[in-house]
Amino acid sequence: MLYFTRWKALGVILTALIVCLCAVPNFFPESQVKTWPTWAQRRLVLGLDLQGGSSLQLEVDAGYVKKQRLDQIRGDAQKVLRDARIGFTGGIAVRNDAVEARITKESDLQTALSKLRELSQPLGGLMGSSGQRDLDVTDAGGGLIRLTIPEAAMLDRLRKTIEQSIQIVEKRVNELGTVEPIIQRQGNDRILVQVPGLQDPTRLKELLGKTAKMEFRMVDTSVPPDQAQTGRVPPDSELLMSASPPPTPYVVKKQVLVAGGDLTDAQASFDQRTGEPVVSFKFNTSGARKFSQATQENVGLPFAIVLDNKVISAPVIREPITGGQGQISGNFTVQSANDLAILLRAGALPAPLTVVEERTVGPGLGQDSIDKGELAAYVGSILVIIFMLLTYRLFGVFANIAVAINVAMIFGLLSLLSATLTLPGIAGIVLTVGIAVYSNVLIYERIREELRGGRSPISAIDAGFKRALATILDSNVTTFIAAAVLFMIGTGPVRGFAVTLGIGIITTVFTAFTMTRLIVAWWVQWKRPKTVPI
Repeated sequence: MLYFTRWKALGVILTALIVCLCAVPNFFPESQVKTWPTWAQRRLVLGLDLQGGSSLQLEVDAGYVKKQRLDQIRGDAQKVLRDARIGFTGGIAVRNDAVEARITKESDLQTALSKLRELSQPLGGLMGSSGQRDLDVTDAGGGLIRLTIPEAAMLDRLRKTIEQSIQIVEKRVNELGTVEPIIQRQGNDRILVQVPGLQDPTRLKELLGKTAKMEFRMVDTSVPPDQAQTGRVPPDSELLMSASPPPTPYVVKKQVLVAGGDLTDAQASFDQRTGEPVVSFKFNTSGARKFSQATQENVGLPFAIVLDNKVISAPVIREPITGGQGQISGNFTVQSANDLAILLRAGALPAPLTVVEERTVGPGLGQDSIDKGELAAYVGSILVIIFMLLTYRLFGVFANIAVAINVAMIFGLLSLLSATLTLPGIAGIVLTVGIAVYSNVLIYERIREELRGGRSPISAIDAGFKRALATILDSNVTTFIAAAVLFMIGTGPVRGFAVTLGIGIITTVFTAFTMTRLIVAWWVQWKRPKTVPI
């Protein structure tokens, strides 16, 4: 147990050294670290509670999600019945959170039910195995068919909407150039966004509060806007207002020529002729083809660029645009052009987000947390060092060296993962110091028992390491399981605590059974002790 081959000892030392070196960038200014090679720039990121910043809690509009789903079902049902040549009276309408269709002929009722039930699909994941479906189609009597969304299906759709929204929010926040934002789901319909270092959340709220649904539509020139404002709007058109003041009315056709989903890139730039800020965009192959066809067929007519039901610009098509590229102008400032480009690159949100909670943590409070955390760590570490020295003497020195390497390895692994360090994370590191010392205490007390049992010094040391192994593994594995559960079900600071605790347990097992044992083995080979100074 105490014997280490040269290669095994070298492997232990190199592993500890490499991991500890990963923590080195944290001791240099960030400006200096950025000049290093990319692989050497990994460092700890201070969380919101340590360096200050902004925290927003966003709520997805569940009513909007349900309305969109019902509208989709209504369109699908209408298409299915028309394709099957089944007549229905009064149109297909959305009433009382359900889609209703009244079949004209009673003889067509069963066929209609059969066709409409084909729209229902099994719910994915574990729910699908229980036979639940995403749509209930029932006969309400009198030729009326009612299509309703089960609660389980609505929760599943809301979950998917949240997951998609998180991806888009993450893209938008990352475009701001902030450092390691924390974006995660909270409950059934909320998203937590924490941006360390961002003291003014106004621009962040503006970016996240816009759905960014971009559409290219034709302007309806058959009706003047002033007449449309009195209610004379064609059924295939709608009245929209301009995004920039003063509010200007536009009559815009409902048909979408090209959707924002066909955009592949958007960049803020300057118009070469006027020098004003504009947004240059580029379509994918499908969008370029549709945009080319639309501009070829409507030369001389105005078309509207619509963002979230607001008209940004309504230029006249002078000539066909066949290159799949263009630009949007509309009294932009440099920042507003850049923000619009960010929104277009990130994509449209599947549902509107509302800010329901907003917090700003000042850097002074964060620095106070760092100072108190450091003080707690220093005091705790000094007390542990003194205790080990007084209790175990030379072996206490060995333990303190191993614990110091353990803490350095924790910071090295956290830096390697570019993890975010929070105040609870510091608490996890301090707790890990106690766990690491506890492992050494178990080993040393076992050695004392073996010595009292009459074993020789070398035999007692060897037996102490062997017989303490099972106990230490049991205690650390159970603690690691607790840390894993905290990480899976916890949020924010709780997960930060779980990460540092989990990593600390891994490094503790490594240092207790390799580093401490290696140091003791070297001492035994050097001294060949007749007694154990423990």
